[in-house]
Amino acid sequence: MRLLLDTHIFLWYITGDARLPIPVLQLIRDPANDVYLSVISVWEAMVKHQLGRLPLPQAPDLYISEQRQRHKIASLALDELSVTKLTRLPALHKDPFDRMLICQAIQHGLTLASTDSAVRAYSAHVPIVP
Repeated sequence: MRLLLDTHIFLWYITGDARLPIPVLQLIRDPANDVYLSVISVWEAMVKHQLGRLPLPQAPDLYISEQRQRHKIASLALDELSVTKLTRLPALHKDPFDRMLICQAIQHGLTLASTDSAVRAYSAHVPIVP
């Protein structure tokens, strides 16, 4: 499986948060799966940190990158073809970060890991776990 982590899933994983569903934890840890973190999630974490809504033990530019590499999670760049999917995506969710993650998952044939109910509303367009 090729798995794209929603920002909260990545943060729960790297901090050992109990809110991370066990099936998602198992998918992330399964060496047969390719696991990705989008630069969109890095951007979102930096914005939330700057706004004081996401406390982190280090500056986000260092912390997110170090944790991603430590946990052997690949970086997924934002590309033009992913962005163009936005015009065909129904406006079920208002969060631009999440909408772009959905577009990337569609473009790259990824399964999106998210517990966000608004993201899960796109399950007809992209596979979503848990």
